[in-house]
Amino acid sequence: MNTIIFTDLDGTFLNHNDYSFEASKEAREVIFKKEIPLVFTTSKTKIEVELLQKKVGIKEPFIVENGAALFVPKNYKGFDFSFLKENEDYYILQLGVSYDQIMLFYNAYKSEFEMFGFSDMTNEEVMEHTGLPLESAKRSKERGFTEPFLMKDEFKLEELNRLAKEYHLKITKGGRFYHLIGENQDKGKAVEKCVELFQKMYQEKMVAIGLGDGENDIPLLASVDIPIAIKNHEGSYVNLPTDKLQRSSYKGAKGWNEMILKNV
Repeated sequence: MNTIIFTDLDGTFLNHNDYSFEASKEAREVIFKKEIPLVFTTSKTKIEVELLQKKVGIKEPFIVENGAALFVPKNYKGFDFSFLKENEDYYILQLGVSYDQIMLFYNAYKSEFEMFGFSDMTNEEVMEHTGLPLESAKRSKERGFTEPFLMKDEFKLEELNRLAKEYHLKITKGGRFYHLIGENQDKGKAVEKCVELFQKMYQEKMVAIGLGDGENDIPLLASVDIPIAIKNHEGSYVNLPTDKLQRSSYKGAKGWNEMILKNV
C-alpha cells in the first residue's frame, strides 16, 4: 500500500500568525525521502499554492479554494491523466462553480447581509485581515471559484445560507473568513476524487492521511484513513465524531511535524 498526505495550509502546515513552515523540516525530509505525495488542500488560490510549492520544493497535485478543483501537474510520475480536462500545465478536475456564478450571488446580497469580501477589499485591507505581505495579498484576490468574506452580523448566517442554496451555493467557515462556494464541493469530496485517481494509477489501495485545524477541514478529515486535528490558534481542536481522530500537542507547523513523524 502507498501513502498519500492531504494537508490544510493556514494554521496547519503553515503557522497561523507568521505563515512559517520551518518547524516541519524533519517531517518534510522524511516525506521527500519516502516519496510520499503531499497534496496541499486549501482555501488558497492556484497561484498562491504554486508559489508555496516552489518555496517548499515540491511539484505535487493540489486542491484549491475549499475543494473547488484538483490540479495535477502534467507528466506527474509518468501517469496518464489525459481523461481529465487540461490546460498547458495541468490536468484539472473541477468540482466547484465559476467565480462569475459566485459573484452573481455575492453582489446581490452583500449590502443586505453586510458582507465584506475579498472582491471589495483593497490589497491593504486584505493584508490587515490576513497578516499577508502585499504580494501575497494581491495573489489571494485572484480567485477562480470562491469568495472569502467577513460578516458583521453572524446571526444572519442561517438565512444567508438558505438563500445561497437557491443559487446552488453554500457557505463554509475557515480560520479567518467565511467562504461562499459551490454546493457540490468541499475538501472531502476533492480528497475522495484524488484518492480514486491515485488508486487507479498505482493499481493498489492508498492510505490517506489528512491534517487540518478548521471547520472547513472537517470534510477532509472525515474522508481519510488517518484523520489528524492540529491544535488551532485558539488552543482547541475541530470536532469529528470518530475514535480514529488524532490530535497534535502543538499548533501549526510544529504540530504538523509531530503528527507526520508519528504516522509515516
